[in-house]
Amino acid sequence: APPRTLWSRFIILTICLAVILSTLAFGTVHAWSLAVFQAGAGLILVLWAIDAGRTGVLRVSKNFLQLPLLAVIALGLVQLLPIGVGAGPVEGLTRSAGSYSYDPYATRFVILQFAALLVYFSAAAAFVDTPGRLRLLVRTLVIFGFALAILGMMQWFTSPQAIFWVRENKYAQPFGPYVNRHHFAAMMEMLLALPLGLLFAGAVDRERIPLYAFASLVMSFALVMTNSRGGVLSLVAEILFLMTVSLGAVRARGGKELDRRARATAAVKRAALGFGIIAVIFTSVLFFGGEESLSRLVGTVNAQDPTTGRTHFWSRTVEIIEDHPVLGTGLGSYPVVYPRYDTRGGQERLEQAHNDYLQTLSDAGIVGGVIGLLFIVGLFRVGFRRAASHDKFRRGVALGALAGCFGVLVHSFFDFTLHTTANALAFLMLATLATVNGRVEDESARREGNGRRRRRRRTRMPLHQPQPRITPGTPGGAAGAGALGRGTEG
Repeated sequence: APPRTLWSRFIILTICLAVILSTLAFGTVHAWSLAVFQAGAGLILVLWAIDAGRTGVLRVSKNFLQLPLLAVIALGLVQLLPIGVGAGPVEGLTRSAGSYSYDPYATRFVILQFAALLVYFSAAAAFVDTPGRLRLLVRTLVIFGFALAILGMMQWFTSPQAIFWVRENKYAQPFGPYVNRHHFAAMMEMLLALPLGLLFAGAVDRERIPLYAFASLVMSFALVMTNSRGGVLSLVAEILFLMTVSLGAVRARGGKELDRRARATAAVKRAALGFGIIAVIFTSVLFFGGEESLSRLVGTVNAQDPTTGRTHFWSRTVEIIEDHPVLGTGLGSYPVVYPRYDTRGGQERLEQAHNDYLQTLSDAGIVGGVIGLLFIVGLFRVGFRRAASHDKFRRGVALGALAGCFGVLVHSFFDFTLHTTANALAFLMLATLATVNGRVEDESARREGNGRRRRRRRTRMPLHQPQPRITPGTPGGAAGAGALGRGTEG
């Protein structure tokens, strides 16, 4: 392996700072913060080139998840080509000259954003290559999540309508540094999954369990206080995911390593932990949210439209998909296209479809949907393999990272949480932690895992073994042939 240079350390530092600063900068949705975010990606490329020059080795990860991100960029470039220029399928909706996309400016912007995100993801996959760097990134995310939760709750109690106690938002419901409280809830879903994963995997030292449990509870309280139905539902789904996967991992590792009683005890502990967290969540809903939270979580089911207008958005989005099934309308073009399909006469200005899956199909068509599906399947397929590691910490990190990704993917059915740059970056960092290869495991656990794989390969003997040749007429030949025949039949 190439030596760890000062420049590679700066890359890890830049990635950690990007996660923190992009969140504090209102989620990185304004032009100035987006420019800083992209400049950070440029800085990583410069440091990457210096590191390659000093070591003589260009570090590039073989992580499969880079390919879907590249495919999205390629799709956006295709949408900028002059394909089908002219009138669209809806009256009054035309494509700009020289571009398939209905909004080529927005498409170029999305391409730049994906390119920056790809740089951060690829750098993390290539340079998080030791157990120490894995622990550094995990602890950065956990500590930052705890601090962000404290900040959000303090702000909610003292000045709920002002971000950082300064910036007023009359037409929004902010929480923490986010203008949209649902996006803060999504960030909490992702960050609190890491300590929960470590707890479920039994990877935390006994004396540190209260610290990780307290951090998880504080982040859960902050999420509940956002009063986001999608956030609470996603958190419950995340905990059920952790329970299911961790219990399966206990059974899979049972065998000779754990006896039946030990496996049963471990299963009971994990189930109790999961149901206990769910009970605390609903208790905190009642304590912090009171009647308002109950009305949102339960009472709105009896309302005329429990989705608060989303069914209308989704039905119009389905019509857009039907008219543009293959390549969509262009990345980022949804705000331009939707008004032509809105049957309410443009009463509401809609920037997003409030469903990331429908909007993906609307903007990128079936091609974009297949790319997204490949990313998700690749993420969980590789992540489940990493969660079977013999390194407890590595196993807990992979389990927690997968749970965080699962939670935000559930939330994406109701909101557009991953359209916020900070949330998209945090999601990709979790994807990195879930799929990074065995370089980040402790050497003893890696040797143990390699030894077990070698022993399994030895036990898988071919069905037809070469048999000893017995010459008729030799002493003991008949007896030997009879013994051989009985062994084959058995």
